[in-house]
Amino acid sequence: MTAPPQRQPFAFRAPSVVPGFGLALGFTLTYLGIVVLIPLAALAVRAAGLGFGEFLALAGDRRVLAALKLSFGASIAAALINTVFGLLVAWVLVRYRFPGRRLVDAAIDLPFALPTAVAGIALTALYAPNGWVGQAFASGGVFAPLFGTEGLRIAYSPIGIVVALTFVSLPFVVRTVQPVLEEIDPEWEQAAATLGASRWQTVRRVVLPTLAPALLTGFALALARSVGEYGSVIFIAGNIPYVSEIAPLLIVIRLEEFNYGGATAVAMLMLIISFLMLLAINLIQSWSRRRYGHGA
Repeated sequence: MTAPPQRQPFAFRAPSVVPGFGLALGFTLTYLGIVVLIPLAALAVRAAGLGFGEFLALAGDRRVLAALKLSFGASIAAALINTVFGLLVAWVLVRYRFPGRRLVDAAIDLPFALPTAVAGIALTALYAPNGWVGQAFASGGVFAPLFGTEGLRIAYSPIGIVVALTFVSLPFVVRTVQPVLEEIDPEWEQAAATLGASRWQTVRRVVLPTLAPALLTGFALALARSVGEYGSVIFIAGNIPYVSEIAPLLIVIRLEEFNYGGATAVAMLMLIISFLMLLAINLIQSWSRRRYGHGA
């Protein structure tokens, strides 16, 4: 009968060429504190200085609630749209070879490099009632009868905000899903088809479980990008209070009015809601990884 293996005594790893854990962790915490934690802590301290009653009064203003509802509602809508169509774009770029593929792949990153103000002006020119696309939906346009006698107003409305947020957040979904798709062996799908699975069953039981963590990550990144977007939205939104005024714009308006308490309250509300939403998404991601056994 052989003796059980003896546990080896703890030994330090050999020195690495790159900085060690202690030094790297120190730089990480310092950088994170300076760039992220200190500014957020300053915002929290400023909000705490308002007092609970004053904070609730400022945060409960009808204009503030309308702006927050529009910002987060439009951001969620844009993130959901990009989750569906971003997956489709990534699928085409990974699984098919066609003329101009590299050009299309490069065009995905344009919202990263393009100044947001330029994007807002371009989108407004396209979707305004007299724009190339907007006039087709406006009163008297080709598609106007589908939306009633007055047609559909895209620019200067909440719909225009969703369009702008969809434009700026699309790359986050595509670039998150694309590497995971490239690692999925097409033979898995062929094996499922050999076993009698339909195309929908193959997508639902083979492809989507593997892509679920990456899709959730892309959704979270697109949502975070959309919530804080300002430059591309203010041109196409119309900025009408209670109708098409987003929360970041309301913060700027409060600052221009020297109402620093009101600006702080709106900013703190956005921080709290964003943190809770991202926390929920991260919990869903963790559950998805445990269930399907795949990393993002």
